[in-house]
Amino acid sequence: MHDLSHRRRMLVLAICCMSLLIVSLDNTVLNVALPSMRRELDASVAGMQWTIDAYTLVLASLLILAGSTADRIGRRKVFSVGLALFTAGSLLCSLAPSLGWLVVFRMVQAVGGSMLNPVAMSLITNTFTDPRERARAIGVWGAVVGVSMAAGPLIGGLLVDSVGWRSIFWVNLPVGLVALALTLRYVPESRAEHPRRSDPVGQVLVMAVLAAVTYGIIEAPAAGWHSPPILACAVVAAGALAALLVYEPRRAQPLVDPRFFRSAPFSGATVIAVSAFAALSGFLFLNTLYLQDVRGLSALHAGLYMLPMAALTALCAPLSGRLVGARGPRLPLLVAGIAMAASGLLFAAFSAEASTPLMFAGYVLFGLGFGMVNAPITNTAVSGMPRAQAGVAAAIASTSRQTGGMLGVAVIGAVLAAGTAGGGDFAAATRPAWWIITGCGLLVLAVGFATSGPWAMTTAHRTAAALNPTPPPTLTRTAPPPTA
Repeated sequence: MHDLSHRRRMLVLAICCMSLLIVSLDNTVLNVALPSMRRELDASVAGMQWTIDAYTLVLASLLILAGSTADRIGRRKVFSVGLALFTAGSLLCSLAPSLGWLVVFRMVQAVGGSMLNPVAMSLITNTFTDPRERARAIGVWGAVVGVSMAAGPLIGGLLVDSVGWRSIFWVNLPVGLVALALTLRYVPESRAEHPRRSDPVGQVLVMAVLAAVTYGIIEAPAAGWHSPPILACAVVAAGALAALLVYEPRRAQPLVDPRFFRSAPFSGATVIAVSAFAALSGFLFLNTLYLQDVRGLSALHAGLYMLPMAALTALCAPLSGRLVGARGPRLPLLVAGIAMAASGLLFAAFSAEASTPLMFAGYVLFGLGFGMVNAPITNTAVSGMPRAQAGVAAAIASTSRQTGGMLGVAVIGAVLAAGTAGGGDFAAATRPAWWIITGCGLLVLAVGFATSGPWAMTTAHRTAAALNPTPPPTLTRTAPPPTA
């Protein structure tokens, strides 16, 4: 695939960005629609959490399976099926008659979504083989997240105010269908030379850990932390995690190869992804409810209020990609950690929501930090890994993002539900949540600094050599070169 013409490579990048756009746009649009959905469906805070976390739970559980399956049976094939399922799931969500059915259809969306981002990143990695060119391509990829954050609140607010919350899912239909047609026409099929075998036991154990943790955190405020269902969730999560740690290292081709984590940059990227996306999902969840339920803004006006954050993310993502390509991941990660922590601190210690200028300053800082963090995560996750493992490596990075997003909504929502129980003040109830977001920013800063120096790079090179001990033979001119 690396012999494709420049025009064909740009088309592959455009198609991959379209798939990311509908997945990212779906999440940002949904956040703006939460208060309207809550009123029409008569849902609790926990119900709103499930509309987000049912999706991210399924997505996080299946990403690694989708990545390894694509490496084995064909990336274009899996990517096309994912586009079709995600588009169909979006249509079903728009027709959901109740909260329960909406959650089910969100899970259908997630099955399709699990086949998009990791496979798209694998396509980009195998298309753009030059490290600098790949870093720039990943920067463009990251900018799409910023564009979706900028467009999502505006599009979602306009649709919710004019047509209703169901219309937010219609946005995915034309983009998904166009992306599917272009994929079938222009994306060449590719597979790993030595694909990994499936690991059903590992897959079930991963799903058990994520499902038990998510259910326990979301339902604990209502059921009680010491209630039998919540204690059962803790036992299931701990047991499944222990079984996973014992079982996976014994497999020749495990679902999650423990050797990946011998690379300090890769392990750091995983922790940073969880922290950054937990902060993002918590940030969006808190602000959406505050702006509409407390300040009384319409969905469109709430989207306009959050535009500074989205705009900074869109502007900083490609800049971060260029910085990673030119100077490595350390500077973008340090800027990201400082900016995200400073944003959370404004709300946690200085009640930024009470002052519009201070609130906008918090939005700008968070947008700057989140815009800087995405490219280093992705580039570090796939750089240094053999291209044969690109799908799995990218899937682990995507799983970390989705796990962070899931935990962010679950934890922040649980804190908010506990604080507002019995009619508590919303702003006071969010204070502990903002301290959690501040801590996530500080974790990005500390881990980014620790895993981007010379020692960390040495561990990455050592891990890459262990994963691919025999270098591929040098191509000779004894046969004609492959055509595009």
